Amino acid sequence: MIVNISEAKASLSKLVNMAYHGEKVVIAKNNLPLVDLVVHKPEGKRKLGLLAGQFVVPDDFIDEDEAINEMFYDRKS
Repeated sequence: MIVNISEAKASLSKLVNMAYHGEKVVIAKNNLPLVDLVVHKPEGKRKLGLLAGQFVVPDDFIDEDEAINEMFYDRKS
């Protein structure tokens, strides 16, 4: 179902209910489709520490690299 913005403003509750029950609702402007009205899908909680113990950060991780400094700054460190 394609609905122009002005009609969508007037019947938003009806359109939300239709999308919630699985009908495809497209909102258009001057009959040009702009957006789809879709049901919200919760993302769930983020799980912290998911990769703990799966990689090791090298001891020289924050050390400067002379070649990279020359490329970026055209000078030696």
